Amino acid sequence: MGRPGSGRPPGEGGRRDARGRERGAARAQGRGHRTAAAPGRRARTGDAARSAAFDAVRAVADDEAYANLVLPPLLRERGVEGRDAGFATELAYGTLRLRGRYDAVLTLASSRPLDQVDPPVLDLLRLGAHQLLGMRVPAHAAVSETVGLARERVGAGAAQFVNAVLRRVAERDVDDWLARIGDAADPAGTDEVARLAVTQSHPAWVVRALREALVADGRPASEVGALLAADNAAPRVTLVARPGLVTTAELAAQAGPDAAPAPFAPTAVVLPGGDPGSLPAVREGRAGVQDEGSQLVALALVAAGLDGPDERWLDLCAGPGGKASLLAAAAGQRGARLVANEVQPHRSRLVAQSLRAAPGGAVEEVRTGDGRTVGDDEPGSYDRVLLDAPCTGLGALRRRPEARWRRTPADLATLGTLQRELLRSALAAVRPGGVVAYVTCSPHLAETRLVVTDAVRAAARAGTEVEVLDAGAVLAEVAPEWAATRTDGHPDVQLWPHVHGTDAMYLALLRRT
Repeated sequence: MGRPGSGRPPGEGGRRDARGRERGAARAQGRGHRTAAAPGRRARTGDAARSAAFDAVRAVADDEAYANLVLPPLLRERGVEGRDAGFATELAYGTLRLRGRYDAVLTLASSRPLDQVDPPVLDLLRLGAHQLLGMRVPAHAAVSETVGLARERVGAGAAQFVNAVLRRVAERDVDDWLARIGDAADPAGTDEVARLAVTQSHPAWVVRALREALVADGRPASEVGALLAADNAAPRVTLVARPGLVTTAELAAQAGPDAAPAPFAPTAVVLPGGDPGSLPAVREGRAGVQDEGSQLVALALVAAGLDGPDERWLDLCAGPGGKASLLAAAAGQRGARLVANEVQPHRSRLVAQSLRAAPGGAVEEVRTGDGRTVGDDEPGSYDRVLLDAPCTGLGALRRRPEARWRRTPADLATLGTLQRELLRSALAAVRPGGVVAYVTCSPHLAETRLVVTDAVRAAARAGTEVEVLDAGAVLAEVAPEWAATRTDGHPDVQLWPHVHGTDAMYLALLRRT
């Protein structure tokens, strides 16, 4: 992120595959993730699962890799499948998500400061702590298997240290540890942010920002704990049935008897488990894996009323192509054409692949270019424009386990400049009477309402009037069930993981007058 025309980490498709495997973790944890294979086979497979999780966590730390891109290939290369793959996925992702919590626990359990522990050893301790406190792995298995991995990877001396620390961790259950680390962070009982930061494993600045965003959206500040807990839960797998290419009923039938419609988006189906890539509609591009919130914001743009023709649409920052594919399918039903722009060539290729099943004539072009220049190069050329802007991704922390530890408040300044430049371009690219959807996967006010307010004022100074539409009213037409969850007083829309079960997507609809 932070690149013009690109709002998400690379490889969104890989992330979807990894999430699908997470569903097997809960079934495996009670047995220490072992399958019913022969004893010798079980030992090798078990070691391979923990080893793959360890290597993925190390790659995230050493190479700034994305876990969703690193882990699935490791599992395939090492032949880790089924329940063991689910175990490895939950172990790696859960360890990364809850790193802050486990570091607080390990600080109390360790005989030496964590900054004096070698990074690979610390990651082994975190993996062991997650098995003990975040998964249903028996304590003896969690300790012995992690110590065995430590002996293999970091040596016998370090393995003894790992053994001693994890045995101390195993002496208390998770509730006891949460109370202890909360009290250590907030001994006076007056600093809720400090307590939540360690117990719910979020940087303190993120806790404060999310609490402020909740209040700005008309929700009580007391919901922040539930929001942070939702960030720490593995998200469900949601499919999108691209209009005109496959129906939700057909998609659900392919997914199996336990698949069900999602609560809000008419295009969304919740997959109970399994690999979504095995479904014919997904393989053929008629459906895809896409968060329900992402579907809702795209559908709202499609539903927004226009003054004048409705023939040419633009996705300004289209990579990797999920929203573009939904827009193209809807455009095909209306006889409109979509231009999909993406700044990074490799992501442009992902967009083209995602659009492979689009109706004939619905895709005018997939291009590689800087979204900031489109408004100057093609002023007033589009009827609908989607700007899914680069952002911190604070609304999708449950999907990106490492993101919360990489972002800093300093990122907001750089991204804010880029967001404003892209929105200026989008408003220049849309014709008078057309509509722009400004979307982020962050609820941070500096990336949402403040960007929109500044862009509208800047347009007025330049002689362009922009009307802020009631996005909530439009979304209520698309998803009537969502209307019951809406807070009053704001024309924009903020979705929440703990309320809607979606990523924390933000939407503003702007009409150029």
